[in-house]
Amino acid sequence: MMERIVLASQSPRRKQLLEWAEVAFDIIVKETDESYSPSMSITEVPVHIARNKALAVQEELSHDRTILAADTIVVLDGNIIGKPAGREHAVEILTGLSGSRHEVITGVVLRKGSNEIAFADRTEVYFHPLTRSEIEFYIDKYKPYDKAGAYAIQEWIGVVGIKSINGDFYNVMGLPVSRVVRELGRLGEIGG
Repeated sequence: MMERIVLASQSPRRKQLLEWAEVAFDIIVKETDESYSPSMSITEVPVHIARNKALAVQEELSHDRTILAADTIVVLDGNIIGKPAGREHAVEILTGLSGSRHEVITGVVLRKGSNEIAFADRTEVYFHPLTRSEIEFYIDKYKPYDKAGAYAIQEWIGVVGIKSINGDFYNVMGLPVSRVVRELGRLGEIGG
C-alpha cells in the first residue's frame, strides 16, 4: 500500500474524489502565484499553475512525499474563463456558456523528490440554451463564485443544463481521478 500522498488543494471536490478512489492523503496548501505568461499555450496554463502549487508545498516538507496538485480552467472560444468576480460576472459567464460548447482542462502535477509526472486532461462540455431566470436561480442558490466557469457539473445546473460531455466527467469536477490513480502507480515505480 502506498504512503499517504499530499493533496496541495483546498478544493472540497478534489478531496471528495480522492476519498471515493480510496486514496489516503493529507492536505497541505501554500498560497501561490496563479499568474502565467501570455505566451503559454492554453493547455500549459493549468499545468504551470499546478506545478507552482506542488513546488510551494514541496518546499515545506521535511522528506520526500508524493504531492498532488491540480488546477482547472474553463475555455470558451479560445479564452480562459476564470472564477466570477461577482453575481453579474457569473451571469455573463453562464450566458456565454449557454447553448454552446466549451472545454474544461485540468492540469495535474504529481511530484516525489525530483520525479514529476505532469499532464492536462481535457473534457468537452455542451450546454443546452439556458434562460436568464435559470441562470439567476442557479447563481443565487448555489453561489458558484469559487468555480472556474461559474458552475459545478454535479450541481443543479449540470443536472438540468448540460446536454452532453465528451471526456472524463470527474475532470469537470476538478480532477481526472482515474488517470491520477494510474499515474500514482507509475510514480510509485519511478520513485522506488
